[in-house]
Amino acid sequence: MKIIVLGGDGFCGWPTSLRLAASGYEILIIDNLSRRNIDKELSSSSLTEISSLEKRIDVANKLIGNIKYKNIDISKESKKLKNIISDFQPQSIIQFAEQRSAPYSMMGDKQRRYTIENNITGTHNVCSAIVETNKDIHLIHLGTMGVYGYSKELGKIPEGYLNINIPDTNKNIDILYPTNPGSIYHLTKSLDQLIFQYYNKNWGLKITDLHQGIVWGIETPETKKSNFLINRFDYDGIYGTVLNRFITQAVNNHPLTVYGIGGQKRAFIHISDTAECIKLAIENDKFDKTKVRIFNQVSEILSVDEIAKIISDQYGSKINYLKNPRKELEKNDLEVSNDGLKSLGFQPITLNNNLIDDIRLLANTTKANFNKENVLNSPLW
Repeated sequence: MKIIVLGGDGFCGWPTSLRLAASGYEILIIDNLSRRNIDKELSSSSLTEISSLEKRIDVANKLIGNIKYKNIDISKESKKLKNIISDFQPQSIIQFAEQRSAPYSMMGDKQRRYTIENNITGTHNVCSAIVETNKDIHLIHLGTMGVYGYSKELGKIPEGYLNINIPDTNKNIDILYPTNPGSIYHLTKSLDQLIFQYYNKNWGLKITDLHQGIVWGIETPETKKSNFLINRFDYDGIYGTVLNRFITQAVNNHPLTVYGIGGQKRAFIHISDTAECIKLAIENDKFDKTKVRIFNQVSEILSVDEIAKIISDQYGSKINYLKNPRKELEKNDLEVSNDGLKSLGFQPITLNNNLIDDIRLLANTTKANFNKENVLNSPLW
């Protein structure tokens, strides 16, 4: 099977490309290296040394499997994208090529516009290209739990659809769960959903939308095979996800930075599970095309304060409770269904000391690259 991975150089895209190549799939990565350029913009690079994508792919072809690469911007080069899809003839396309940071999307006018233009136009161009080339292609999109917001006021968050009763009738129908985005980034993922609904309704596109929780961890069995394959390790206030950020702070004797009281409950998933869930979605593609398939790609629910206390207890770190730069509830309840992926065989990796120690060891070896000025660089919004 041939698979195109859009954004295959990124934090989730690279380990997923390796997992799929290791499983025998022929992979074509399409990426414009925008995440590397944002590193330069923010002066906040990965703690791990990231090889060029050409070097990564060269080593991957020797150690893992068949991966190729083309550098195009799918939000601006729609004709090239369409031609590549037509020539390569993939069975599946994975859409990772979106600016993935909520804080980055809220930094200012430039970042807001970039996030909207890149994410929405890119996703639409992919859908349109599939219509023009082969409507049987399975599109898998990495969404976010953040489209739902983080409350339980409508009960346990279902997988994409909410069943409602129509007043004055005996009818129950499924509607998209009402969105409540907390940033421009989350807004783009909410708008992605509407694009998918339309393209599915009008052209019958086969689409799986995976609403993912916050990713923790860095390495997978594939990225550990060579230093040239190592994954990104972001620790700053813009791109660093909370658990990875806390562990890096602990290793570098910096207090753990908790926003507010840390009562924000969030869904979490390990990076290796991200790759595995994408693989499961690809391999279980016999579903009713009359509806966009939506899964919640999560492993467990934890509050920010719970995570901080786990790290503090393990490493003796101090916790600093800071004024929250974000407009969000001080605390929330969260309950999420993840039955869909579990029904396909997903066995979640949950937070454990061995994996935390793996991150700590990696953070320890990269201490020279740690810049404390980048810890609290999240914008106010």
